[in-house]
Amino acid sequence: MASANSPDATRHHVVSTDELESTDRVIAEIQGREIAVFDVDGEYYAVANYCVHQGGPACEGLLSGTVSMSDEMELTYDREDEIVACPWHGWEFDVKTGKHLARSNYALPTYDVVVEDGEIYVEL
Repeated sequence: MASANSPDATRHHVVSTDELESTDRVIAEIQGREIAVFDVDGEYYAVANYCVHQGGPACEGLLSGTVSMSDEMELTYDREDEIVACPWHGWEFDVKTGKHLARSNYALPTYDVVVEDGEIYVEL
């Protein structure tokens, strides 16, 4: 992946911030790749819509959070709208990092996101 400062990075318009507010994600085709852009508390993240497990549409599944146990032994719901589950087999990925929740050696490719004048761009 080219970084934002790389001369090889190319910026691609995806959606306006206003349009993304009305949904939990937008999936766009950029240079033959489907890439999903998520809004997590006003921060934008882009990941490939291609599950590393068996090629399913990873970003088209349920968007949820995680359940953890507090020090007082109470269950809490954390990381709301940060976890996407591939609809084919339920593999769960962190939309901020692309990493699989249970298997750290698996991850979805991630891309740099730039917001300029209310417009969201993904850099490849």
